Parts: sequence; structure tokens; C-alpha cells
Amino acid sequence: MRVLLVTQYFYPENFKSNDIAFDLTKRGYSITVLTGLPNYPGGKIYKGWGVFKRRKETINGVDIIRSLLIPRGKANGVRLFLNYFSWAFFASIRAFFLAFQKKFDYIIVHEPSPITQGFPAIVVKKIQKVPLYFWVLDLWPESLQFAGGIDNRFVHRFFGKIVKYIYNNSDKILISSNGFRKSILEKGDYENKIEYFPNWSEDTIANGIDNYDIPELPKGFKVLFAGNIGEAQDMSSVLKAANELKHKKDIHFIIVGDGRMKLWMENYIIEKGLVDNVHLLGRFPIESMKTFFNRSDALLVTLKDEIIFNVTVPAKIQAYMSVGKPILTMLNGEGNEIIKESKSGFVSSAGDYKTLAKNILELNTINVEASTKMGENAKIYYASHFDKNKCMDNLELILKDNKK
Repeated sequence: MRVLLVTQYFYPENFKSNDIAFDLTKRGYSITVLTGLPNYPGGKIYKGWGVFKRRKETINGVDIIRSLLIPRGKANGVRLFLNYFSWAFFASIRAFFLAFQKKFDYIIVHEPSPITQGFPAIVVKKIQKVPLYFWVLDLWPESLQFAGGIDNRFVHRFFGKIVKYIYNNSDKILISSNGFRKSILEKGDYENKIEYFPNWSEDTIANGIDNYDIPELPKGFKVLFAGNIGEAQDMSSVLKAANELKHKKDIHFIIVGDGRMKLWMENYIIEKGLVDNVHLLGRFPIESMKTFFNRSDALLVTLKDEIIFNVTVPAKIQAYMSVGKPILTMLNGEGNEIIKESKSGFVSSAGDYKTLAKNILELNTINVEASTKMGENAKIYYASHFDKNKCMDNLELILKDNKK
């Protein structure tokens, strides 16, 4: 079977699109990826790629076609808009010619933001009359306001029409969170199109190495947060929880990652005298994450109290569960339900830093057997609900069922 995978982000960028392409290739599918020049997250085109470099290549049996784009730069509003639409424009042109050069049986769209990734796929769909599967990882136009800070009625209405156009032209709408269902159904009668297709953990985490060379972590009880340090992650509430526990010298918050809020955090840590129990380590490669996770006592996932985040399952939940460590949350919605159902940690509501601090204290004082059991529960739940091979099996079933 011949599959066209359309995504703005692909290897060497680290996204689930990589797993879809490489794993389906191992299963005997012929995969072509229509993507962009790699520039995420740093905002500059990666060394070795460019307008005249590696626009077409084959990696591990996957044929890759890279369309032009304006790099995302520092990801401010205007630059991000140009990044999104430049890729959609150039990729749609490339898709038109590709549709006459190569025949496909399926089209899959991998959609973390932006929604405009659907346009090139629709070009091929309309020419070749083949089914299109649209995997929703970010809800639009909601993401514009709550993640992008764009609160303009005209812009929202404009993107709302784009969303409906793309959903109308999708044969299946795959959702990474069950909470997305309500928002999608409010946009149209898509009940028969929706299929649940969750995230999974990267192999480099779930099956990664345990002894990556990382900085020595402080002695004591270590709560680790890994990932983007942005407004969506509500880092101000994380630091408020740290401030509540400032008197507990053996409790440490380890922050691994980078983002817009990092400078603010550095200033807040100094201002509140948290330098001894909050440690900003910066960005590390994904290959190091399993080592960080295993050398920590609890793993923290947080999101602000916003409508869009309350229906989102952060991908780091699957990553955390795959390594079998107790999980602490400060968020709302399905993510908390997963932790409660799996009995893999302690939950608190979005912004409730006092309960988070209380949960950290409780986890620090329970016996080792109880803590270990939480980690084991996480791993068992991951294996039965989010294992990558099971997700790929499910994707194959979705493709074949719709082809009948």
C-alpha cells in the first residue's frame, strides 16, 4: 500500500510523524512524506538542509520531499503566520505536481499546529480520489487564542472556515484526546468520521539508554519537569508550589527544557530565594530524557486552566508513563483522569499549586513500595493503552476498514 504522509514537521525534527513513516515502512507500506525544511524548534534551517540542499532524499526506505518555507524564527505572531502559510502554499504547489507523478492509496495528515497542513493533502485527494485521514493533535481555531495569544474575532472566523473545509474533506478525523470530540462536533456533523488515535512515547524514551551523560542531580527528593517552558505550562504556579516547599531543603524541582518563560523563571527564582531547590538545567537531547526520568523521584506535568488545555492530553503523560515513575499533575481534564484510572500518581487541578505542594510532600513521605507500585501501574497502563506497536496496529485497522 502506498501512503502519502503530509506534515510540516519531519526528521530530523522530533515528531510522531517520524514514527508513523518509519514504522509503516517496516510493515511493508511504501511511504512518501511531503514536509518542510527542518527548522523546529530553533527557528533556523538545520545545517545540511536548504533551498538547494536535500530537498529530496530517502531515509530508512522513506521517500522525503521538502517544500520551501519561511523559517519560524523566534516564533512571534507575524513570523509564525508566515511560517505556517508559506509552507502550506509551497507544499500545495508541490502536491499538485506530485499527484500526477505518483499514485497513492491513502493520505495521512499529521497535525500539530498549524491546521493549514491539510491544504496540500486535499490537493492530492481531489486529484486522485483517495481517502484522507486527518490526525488532530491541536484544536483549531482554539489554539490561536489560548496557545498563540491571538484574540481577534475576524481571524478566528477566518480559521474556523478553514477548519470546516479541512474536516469536510477528511474521510476520517483521528483525535489524540477524547476531549477533542465535543469541539469537533460543534463545527459539523462529523460523528461517523471521528476515531480515537492517541499519542505514544518516543522509542528513545520508552526504550532509551539509562546512562546518558547528564549533570549530577542534587541529593534528596527530585520532582522533574521536562519540556517546553511556556505560558501554557503555567510555570508561575510551579514556582509558587516550590515557594510553598522552600523550607523543605531535601525537595528539589528539576526543570529540563527551554522556552519563553525561562528568563522570567530565572528572575523569579532569585527574587524568591529559590536557588537551592529549583534547578533550571536548560535543553537536552531527547536521548537523555530516560536518564533524567529514571534519576528523578516523580515526574511533573502541568497546563493552565484554559478551555483548550482542559480537553488536551499532554504528550509527556505517555512519555512519563512509559518509564514507570510516579506522576504529579497540575492540570484539568482527561490527563488527570488517566492518572487516577491508572493509579500512577497524585493529581491536582490546573493552577492549584497548594495541592501540588501537598501532593509532593505526601509522595516524599510514603513508603518505597507504594511509590514503586505507582510507577509499575504507570508502565502497565502505558503498555495496554499507549504502546506504539498497538497504536500502529490500530492505525492499520483504521486505514483498512475505511478502504473496504
